Amino acid sequence: MEATDCSFLAPYALQVLGNEMEPEFPDRCIIIIDPTAQYNDGAYVFIEVEGVRWFRQYRDVGGRKWLKATNSLYPDIELNGYEYRILGIIIQRNIRRQIKHYSIST
Repeated sequence: MEATDCSFLAPYALQVLGNEMEPEFPDRCIIIIDPTAQYNDGAYVFIEVEGVRWFRQYRDVGGRKWLKATNSLYPDIELNGYEYRILGIIIQRNIRRQIKHYSIST
């Protein structure tokens, strides 16, 4: 399958495991990820940093880029100086059929 196949461009679902993104994204909730959406400061992203995949809030302030967990028990992850790629933007959350949409603003 080539990277241009439409299945690579289609939104997909993942289940959140862990409490790093609580309270906004509780353990075991379902998130929908759009791999084609553009990201900006404050977007919730699915990202690969140095071969490790993370679900965090992307921050870009004054040229400093980092990932933030919504649960304050977890530290920020600095991106400056590391190789990373955004795999997609979270556009929806589902908790027991309670759905919340996240807008993608540019």
